[in-house]
Amino acid sequence: MTTFTNIAAELAIVAQKLRDITVKVRSGSWGGGSGVIWQSDGLIITNAHVAISKKITVELADGRVFDAVRTHFDPQRDLAALKIAATDLPTASIGNYDVLRVGELVLAVGNPFADTGAVTTGIVHTHNQRALMADIRLYPGNSGGPLADCLGRVMGINTMIAYGLAVAIPISSVKQFLGDPSRSQLGLT
Repeated sequence: MTTFTNIAAELAIVAQKLRDITVKVRSGSWGGGSGVIWQSDGLIITNAHVAISKKITVELADGRVFDAVRTHFDPQRDLAALKIAATDLPTASIGNYDVLRVGELVLAVGNPFADTGAVTTGIVHTHNQRALMADIRLYPGNSGGPLADCLGRVMGINTMIAYGLAVAIPISSVKQFLGDPSRSQLGLT
């Protein structure tokens, strides 16, 4: 039997796993945002508006800091892929966006206001192929961080706030972005 104590403990475990795969991204003199460790070999996904400079650094949850190279950049999709010289990193568990339901509990992790690994919760407001909207509180610095279901499976990349709702790029768009070499640009702005 599931109790509220179990739910609270399980939610804390999921939140910690998401914090472990969420990074701080600093680009130029801009304050920065968040990113998601996509592959254990150092591939990071974030928003294009977070990775605007050629000089980008990534700080892992354990405090290690790496210079990053931007390998993919698409301002229209607001997505960027970064590569850091690291291996054996914890990676995001990618969810099946098609089974996400309106009203389902979701979590967002990011680095607003220079905090590290801040977690907020809410519910799915609506979703379609272009956007996932959630009734969840985001702040500057959350951009590029994960929006995940209650099992910690990443369903989207937080990108903006609209009408008080969090807007995330669906994970299917991230997969298309990474698989579309015509949009790849190595280290260019």
